[in-house]
Amino acid sequence: MGNTCRYVVSATGKNGETYYTQCKDKEELKEWLAEHEDKLNKKELKVKDKKRHPLLSWLNF
Repeated sequence: MGNTCRYVVSATGKNGETYYTQCKDKEELKEWLAEHEDKLNKKELKVKDKKRHPLLSWLNF
């Protein structure tokens, strides 16, 4: 079986915690972000879409 996750979330919490999770679809991603919204530092939040073409992410500043 292959890895079925699409989104990878890497974030830092307000108290210095480190968060790393994988979500299989956009709904799961939104749900996770809503659950942890008050704990996350928005400036340190990074979401990577593994199915997006690398050239598109490079062109999109």
